Amino acid sequence: MSRKVSMMDHNVTQTILKLTGPMIFGMLGMMIYNLIDTYYVSMLGTNELAALSFTYPVVLIVNSISLGIGMGTTSVVARAMGEDRFDLVVRRSTDSLILGLVLSVIFSIIGVATIRPVFHLLGAEGDILEIIVSYMRIWFIGSAFVVVPMIGNSVLRALGDTKTPSYVMLFSALTNALLDPVLIFGLGPFPRLEVPGAAIATVIARMITFVAALYLLVHRERVISFKAVAVRDLAASFKGILYIGAPNAFIRMVQPFGTGIITALLATIGVEAVAGFGIAAKLERFAIIITAALAVVMIPYIGQNYGARAYGRIREGLRASYRIIAISSSVIYLVLYFSAPFIGGLFSRDSEVIRVFVMYARIVPLFYGIYGIQLMGNSFFNAVNAPFVAASITVLQMFIVFIPLAYFFRGIFGYAGVFFALGLSFLITGVVAYAMMLRRMDSWTGEEEPTPTRR
Repeated sequence: MSRKVSMMDHNVTQTILKLTGPMIFGMLGMMIYNLIDTYYVSMLGTNELAALSFTYPVVLIVNSISLGIGMGTTSVVARAMGEDRFDLVVRRSTDSLILGLVLSVIFSIIGVATIRPVFHLLGAEGDILEIIVSYMRIWFIGSAFVVVPMIGNSVLRALGDTKTPSYVMLFSALTNALLDPVLIFGLGPFPRLEVPGAAIATVIARMITFVAALYLLVHRERVISFKAVAVRDLAASFKGILYIGAPNAFIRMVQPFGTGIITALLATIGVEAVAGFGIAAKLERFAIIITAALAVVMIPYIGQNYGARAYGRIREGLRASYRIIAISSSVIYLVLYFSAPFIGGLFSRDSEVIRVFVMYARIVPLFYGIYGIQLMGNSFFNAVNAPFVAASITVLQMFIVFIPLAYFFRGIFGYAGVFFALGLSFLITGVVAYAMMLRRMDSWTGEEEPTPTRR
């Protein structure tokens, strides 16, 4: 039985749900990676945990670039699928992997050569810096196993298969979870490697996704070509992928920047405010996982239908996504509103830390629904080859709306004002994104618009 879901026939809501479900599991796999590594390394001591924390921004930059390129790949491959040009699907899929390999080599060379100066600038010194060097040297050398699978999985999603990449990611995460204690603590015949063991476990686990992605693309999908390609054609493919990939890498890097801004603002209020927000930030990734997964799968869905000029299905797909977002965000808000004191108590015994977490859980999630509209706007404009419009939505939310409001409301309401400013920025940007999507779709009036096929 094929794992692929057709994006241009069948019931629209059913199609989107079939695509989104597996994506949620894939995202959980990604989260498991970070949680497992942090858990086992924390057992080694404070210095080791601090060292792993220092690596997070650099790893995030590489992952952001890879995910951005992956989104660019999804968009160009999905549109080629919609246009029924399999030759172009093969060309774009192959060239995206070549681009991934090129980037991997660049990351490895520059990364290994600059580990000490970069992390010294970030404030790492002494034993902590040495631990970082031992971890990041392995991580950078194995970066191909991080970058290429992300792009390969993006191709599979563009073809309509969200199940296989998600299952492979989950299996890889479980492999990492099994290898971590063995290599970190030296169980059985294996030597005790401590933090470098965590890096080796990650690289080995990522190798699984690397091999699986290549096997599926070469043997099952047959979208990888080994024929020689002209430099001009390769450059054209790179340009199309990077046109969408570069702005999306920027968007990915803006998000942790926003977290840093919130942390800095709360630090002026007190350490309890920072701790309470820290709990909320970690849990929020789970709270919005349905919306985040939906935003990812809507890129290939819209892209394929846009390439096929099936504009009616795009409109219907967006309406279906709004319904899913409304229902899921309402349920999540109610759960968080009533369970926030209990959840906060699981992570801290400090009453003020719990109070901060509860305040966040009762303010910001109220705006998750409209935040979902903002994410749909990002996906929509990336899918229709307007990535800079998508990037402008994120810039508007973060730099033009949130930061000024956060500074203003913090002075009046303290940490509650910062949280309200974040929610209000979601509201304003979500409305703007919705209006921009409507305006873009209105420009399609009079063009070919196939009637959705229902089965």
